[in-house]
Amino acid sequence: MDGKKRENIKIGSEVYFVQKQDQRTGKLTKGIVKKILTNSANHPHGIKIMTEDGLVGRVTEVISN
Repeated sequence: MDGKKRENIKIGSEVYFVQKQDQRTGKLTKGIVKKILTNSANHPHGIKIMTEDGLVGRVTEVISN
């Protein structure tokens, strides 16, 4: 599922996301959503989240809800 729409992301969802320092390379990290940091319904670069282990990044793909 698309990580650019807030409605696709729920607390506890497993996602692939890009951390700020990995934006140039596009390296993906896998994590479970603890907090959704973007307030708007859509974001062109992906919805910003915080994972359970404290990492912050923009969602590229939702694996499971």
